[in-house]
Amino acid sequence: MAKPKAKAKAKPKAPVTSGRTYQLKVTLSYVEPPVWRRVIVPGVLTLYGLHSVIQIAMGWEDDHLHEFRIKKERYGNDPDSVDESTVCVQDVLAKQGSKAEYVYDFGDHWSHEILVEKTDQSELAPPICLAGQGACPPEDCGGPPGYERMLDILDDPKDDEYEDMLDWVGDQFDPTKFDLAKVNQALKRIR
Repeated sequence: MAKPKAKAKAKPKAPVTSGRTYQLKVTLSYVEPPVWRRVIVPGVLTLYGLHSVIQIAMGWEDDHLHEFRIKKERYGNDPDSVDESTVCVQDVLAKQGSKAEYVYDFGDHWSHEILVEKTDQSELAPPICLAGQGACPPEDCGGPPGYERMLDILDDPKDDEYEDMLDWVGDQFDPTKFDLAKVNQALKRIR
């Protein structure tokens, strides 16, 4: 009786060190002053990973549901959408000019436009933010209309709601402020 052949051991896969990178502009829709971020991400990053990049780059706290809307498909982590952890950026935003919508907090409905500004073949590196403008609105402020109302109140110390609003957001909130170094420090956690 012949001995069965031993299975060959699978060679460990070498880590991917190069591939397509994507420069994306993520713009928060329907708010003034403008809020946007320009990020570079590897094409092999999943949409769940892109969600994490957007949360950090924009300044959200990841306390609410979200989804990507690309063409006629929805990607997220609920049963009614395609599992975002199984789809990579390069699979659905393949070329320059591609667009997607990222919606965060279905109650406040923070809609973000994602635009692929360019793609490159290069060494893969963790995501990085290149530039940005404007502070992220506070969580749970009521979406774009609530944020606009909040800014109006903060601009008028005579408004009846001024003190309450100041207590809520703090006197350090500046809608024009963006801290690039802080964002990039936080992005180092994403691999």
